[in-house]
Amino acid sequence: MMGKIKIGLIQASHAIEGTASVEVHKEAAIQKHIAMVREAAAKGAQIIGLQEVFYGPYFCTEQSPKWYASAEQVPEGPTTQRFQALAKELGVVIILPVYEVEGIASYYNTAAVIDADGSYLGKYRKHHIPHVEAGEGTNGFWEKYYFKPGNLGYPVFDTAYARVGVYICYDRHFPEGARLLGLAGAEIVFNPSATVAGTSEYLWKLEQPAHAVANGYYVAAINRVGVETPWNMGEFYGQSYLVDPRGKMVAIGSRDQDEVIIGEMDTEVIREVRNVWQFYRDRRPETYEHLVHL
Repeated sequence: MMGKIKIGLIQASHAIEGTASVEVHKEAAIQKHIAMVREAAAKGAQIIGLQEVFYGPYFCTEQSPKWYASAEQVPEGPTTQRFQALAKELGVVIILPVYEVEGIASYYNTAAVIDADGSYLGKYRKHHIPHVEAGEGTNGFWEKYYFKPGNLGYPVFDTAYARVGVYICYDRHFPEGARLLGLAGAEIVFNPSATVAGTSEYLWKLEQPAHAVANGYYVAAINRVGVETPWNMGEFYGQSYLVDPRGKMVAIGSRDQDEVIIGEMDTEVIREVRNVWQFYRDRRPETYEHLVHL
């Protein structure tokens, strides 16, 4: 849609003790991220992405019904509406990952997409839900306890600045959805994450640059930082980055600091790469039918 667009990625620690109330967690994280969104906008960011379930700890480390109380409706919930007002005030697009509840007991790992005029464009629900041990003791990525698999497909959103897709954390291990986002016309795909050292760090800078190259778009990969107590599952290792369709790192954050990372995407690079590497032209979907067999 445009030529050069500034992208803001927000990586942050969450220092509130896990035993605190849900309300304390949410308000502290929301206030922190509002300040960081303002910082990103002041640095020129036009599209700003937050980390997975940004308004609290990565509570999936444990299995406790306490955290169901943190879920909200999207877009009717107060957090989405609060950030709609902020997006309108600052004239920025916001990718807002939250814990969503629908109906009486359907829960999803969701990201709302808010346009630069504050309008709600839609949402993406995480499709691939892990349930694996990590760290010591009973720690793990126990997400099947909290989330149903996404059921809204792989939408792409026409924002004021670019065509945006969303893929959340564990989704990044699955190339099929990444390709569908490209086929739908995504120019940039945001992947808000919460992942720790010792589990998937060696893949962090491999998979998503590969998605960017294979599909001819930018990827904005976001990871939180720090160690969250009392679980101490491991270190969230940050290193949020923007990678271009050639697989080149445009901007990357630190390993352990709260940080607003600013990178620039160029839609001309997307067009150049797609013209040189004709992966979409040379696809053979008629030979892939076994991919969808259960």
